[in-house]
Amino acid sequence: MADSQSNACPRATAGTPNSGVLHVRTRLAADFTVVSNALAQRRGSAVTVGVAVYILSLPDGAPVTIAALCEHFSEGEILISRALRELEAAGYLERRRERLPSGRIRTRTSFYDVPGVRGRARPPGPPPRRPRPLPQPAAPDAPSAPAPVPAPDGPESAALVLADADPEAIAVLTALRRVDARLVLSAREAARLAPAVAEWLAAGVAPREITELLTAGLPDRFRGRPAGVLAFRLRETPLPGPPEPGVVPRPALLPFQTCDGCERAFRAPAPGHCRTCRDHLTGDRLRAAG
Repeated sequence: MADSQSNACPRATAGTPNSGVLHVRTRLAADFTVVSNALAQRRGSAVTVGVAVYILSLPDGAPVTIAALCEHFSEGEILISRALRELEAAGYLERRRERLPSGRIRTRTSFYDVPGVRGRARPPGPPPRRPRPLPQPAAPDAPSAPAPVPAPDGPESAALVLADADPEAIAVLTALRRVDARLVLSAREAARLAPAVAEWLAAGVAPREITELLTAGLPDRFRGRPAGVLAFRLRETPLPGPPEPGVVPRPALLPFQTCDGCERAFRAPAPGHCRTCRDHLTGDRLRAAG
């Protein structure tokens, strides 16, 4: 009874903060997801961060449509659609439209851990070198000519090749992989195809129509580089002539949009709902008003 007793908490360990959150760490060996701090600490909507982390935790092939996300989260369709648009604008989410062999168009969704990084990283190591052709023996009486120096294939030479090309034509060619992921062109291939695309642009053909011409009905597999197929289409397709007098020109096609309700691709001047979803929303409002 003579010993003094104290009910005070023991002194905190040195280095422990006096306020704020204290993390209780547990080493996880399975069922975990790696999320960058830039995404987890992103300022703005908490719904956007939650949707991003949930999509990162899903396996490849899992549905991430607005309807599927609404079944998991308690938020409604408007907030989920807004979160997907914010992730798409920030570069984490990419929704690309692909044309099936049957002619239908589907939406392919890709999610990136780091925005701006497209595709898989190349394994470390120096880039493979192209084999140089063996020198041919010169004739006995002919003077020996110096061997030609091969042009460098680095990024500086690629930039010099693209510097002389039409920038609008290059923009059309580099945007083709958004429609078909196989249409990835090198700098030299884009510079070689740019004059033909520039000729189409000078003839009054819109970039959207050129894209549809080059991407419609492509084969399932390419025997060689896709640049050969694009060059054939640009060369063999006749240029449109001037419109005949009294003929109304064909109106420009509206761009493809992704429906905020079912993620179906449809043509419209601005994002929104497709005709089927608009009919359902109108019916629901009429029943609620009645």
